[in-house]
Amino acid sequence: MSSRRPRSGPGDVLGTAVVRKGEHATNADPTGSWSLVVPLKPLALAKSRLAGHAGPLARPRLALAFAQDTVAAALASRAVRDVSVVTDDPVAALTLGALGARIVPDRPAAGLNAALAHGARAVRARRPGAPVATLNADLPALRPAELSRVLAVAAEFPRAFLPDAAEIGTTLLSAAPGVELRPAFGGASRRRHLLSGAAEIRLDGVRSVRQDVDTGDDLRAAVELGVGPRTAERWAVDVRAAGGAAG
Repeated sequence: MSSRRPRSGPGDVLGTAVVRKGEHATNADPTGSWSLVVPLKPLALAKSRLAGHAGPLARPRLALAFAQDTVAAALASRAVRDVSVVTDDPVAALTLGALGARIVPDRPAAGLNAALAHGARAVRARRPGAPVATLNADLPALRPAELSRVLAVAAEFPRAFLPDAAEIGTTLLSAAPGVELRPAFGGASRRRHLLSGAAEIRLDGVRSVRQDVDTGDDLRAAVELGVGPRTAERWAVDVRAAGGAAG
C-alpha cells in the first residue's frame, strides 16, 4: 500500500490507488464563470500507448474512467460553470452526460485542435461572454480546488496555458471573453502555445491539473498522487490485478 500525499480532502485506499470521497459529480451551485471544453476521441482509439499495461478491452474502459473522474472533478470546481465534452463516442456521451456534462458532437471530425475550436464556438454560441478553457480528458487525479487556482491565474491573461507534468505538452489552455482560443495541442504543444503568445502558468501545488496519462509511468504517477473512484476501480481490476502495473 503506497503512502498518501497531502490532499484537499479525506480518502480511502483501493489497491494502491487513493480514492477521493465527498466530491460532487456535478456543480450544485454553478456560480463560476468558466466554461470548459474537454475533447475525447472514440474510446476504441484512445490511450493506445497504454496497450502494454491494459488489454484491448481494458484500455477503452481506462480511457472512459479517466474522463469520468476528470469531468466530475471539473464540475465540482467553484470556478467552473459548465463542462462541454466534444466526442462522437456514444458510450462516452451517455456516461459523461449523466455526470452533468454537455455533449457536443465532433462535427469537424478533423482532429484534436479542430474539435477544441468547435467546442469553444459551441460554448460561445450559448454564452457569448464566457471565458473558455480546454482541459485534457486524461486527468484522473484532478482536484477541484487546484483547478480553481489555475483558472484564477488564467483569468489574468487574454490567453494562458498550463504545461503538463513532463513540461512538453499542455493540459489546459484558456481564452478570455472575446479572445480566440487558437489551440495548438499535440506533441510539443507547450512550445507552440508559448510561440502563439499565450502566457505560461507557473504555479506550485497544482500537480493534479498537470498529471495527464499517456504512458504506464504516467498512470502510476497519477495513482500515487490519488485518482478518482472510477480510475481506482479500473486500476485495481484491469491493470494491477492483471499484472500491468509492473514494468
